Amino acid sequence: MGSVEALYRHPVKGFTPERLARTRLAPGEGIAWDRAFAIEDRPSGFDPAAPAFVSKMKFMVLAKMPMLARLRTRFDDATGVFSVETDAGAFSACLFDAAGRDAFAAWLQDYLGADAAGALRVLPAPGAHRFFDHPQGDVSLINLASVRDFAQRLGRPIDPLRFRANIYVEGWPPWAEDEAKAVALGAASADVFKPIVRCAATHVDLERGVRDIDLVGELHRLFGRTTCGVYLHVTDGAAVSQGDSALCR
Repeated sequence: MGSVEALYRHPVKGFTPERLARTRLAPGEGIAWDRAFAIEDRPSGFDPAAPAFVSKMKFMVLAKMPMLARLRTRFDDATGVFSVETDAGAFSACLFDAAGRDAFAAWLQDYLGADAAGALRVLPAPGAHRFFDHPQGDVSLINLASVRDFAQRLGRPIDPLRFRANIYVEGWPPWAEDEAKAVALGAASADVFKPIVRCAATHVDLERGVRDIDLVGELHRLFGRTTCGVYLHVTDGAAVSQGDSALCR
């Protein structure tokens, strides 16, 4: 039997993961406030009146801009205040209102300078829409034993947070998630939807904000694959906490 080692959300797509002690999984939904905002660096074609999936490469993400990892951010979902800390100072604004989103976009534009590809705009996800990397990628899961196996074969440490998952599990055999059809996480259940194809976001050192390992290339070289982790579709909702049991079937 395994266990839930950690739970995370990423309120603003491409920015700091936030660790959760507890969250609720619900059918057809992602984790609350996960990828609830995204930042355009050029017109993305996203229509808030008819929200639909848009490729992550239309937004500011680590795959395009590694230096985003240097920003340390926090989101207060009760007030909407998004706080950013950098070596050069701090900034905060309420992302629930247009003025706050505009202020954050202006601050970030100034911080990035010429590294920003174009005019920045902060988009809130309307209704139940979320800015996921896959149109049906509600919840993502990483098996920590798989990451350790990868790191051992690579011969250097790999921070599991490079994979930007919602749920990290401990106690499963390496790559057991590949064969699983479903998982039970505490009292919640979910079907395994598909493996997650990895991208250049995983190449980024999360402390320094620079690319230092071609993890996609190394996955292919060492394992003949470019996937790590799986997407889940929740079938039976429930609250899930760190330390809850995690079973794969």
